[in-house]
Amino acid sequence: MSTPTVTFHIPTPLRSATDDQATARATGTTVGVALQNLVERYPELKSNLYTDAGELRQFVNIYVDDDDIRYLDGPDTALNEGAEVSIVPSIAGGCAR
Repeated sequence: MSTPTVTFHIPTPLRSATDDQATARATGTTVGVALQNLVERYPELKSNLYTDAGELRQFVNIYVDDDDIRYLDGPDTALNEGAEVSIVPSIAGGCAR
């Protein structure tokens, strides 16, 4: 069985780390493995996605085909060939008055 190739959708604030690419392909059987593959290709992403302890940052949301991995198996969420994986940084703030 071959390792799935997936497409990551890169948010605008992180595109400088991916040579201004809006999408990037990576391989992996799980989200965690595919993210590591992506970070190996684009090392500048690592500090934006992971803590010094190697955990995904709290404010980084990852979706596989519109499903939030926090409600699936987290980084262990299995990937299928051609899956669309979105990196969505949380945006903090309140309403201006």
